[in-house]
Amino acid sequence: MLYTLLAVLHDLPAAEDCAQEAFVKAYSAWKDWKPDAPAEAWLHRIALNVAFSYRRWHRLRQVGELVQRIGRPKSEIDNSELGLRSDLLDALRRLPPEQAATIVLRHHHGYTNREIAVALGLPESTVASRLAAAKQRLQQELA
Repeated sequence: MLYTLLAVLHDLPAAEDCAQEAFVKAYSAWKDWKPDAPAEAWLHRIALNVAFSYRRWHRLRQVGELVQRIGRPKSEIDNSELGLRSDLLDALRRLPPEQAATIVLRHHHGYTNREIAVALGLPESTVASRLAAAKQRLQQELA
């Protein structure tokens, strides 16, 4: 099975991880297995599905793929503005990383909530709640 996954993924550590995950999934689903096909074929099908999911996940996480799907940022920030707003940068650094990331993606890069959700692999509602919490905290700190 490892060699099959290695042929699909071209990466030994990823193939090993997928093989392990396939065995875990097969063990969990063993009670549902029907002997209409050999167990080895069933296990290979599970392993290949895990590998295909891994490849999709890996492609989505690559920076080039994200830029291609989302597009380039709409505008560039003027570096001179950064020195003027060191209080804002300090407040951003005090935010939890998840909230800071959503604020920067939304207001610095100009991405929509949907685009941020795709980039971070989150539901849109989670992005909206993180933005709201971050804005509220920034308002308190910068008031």
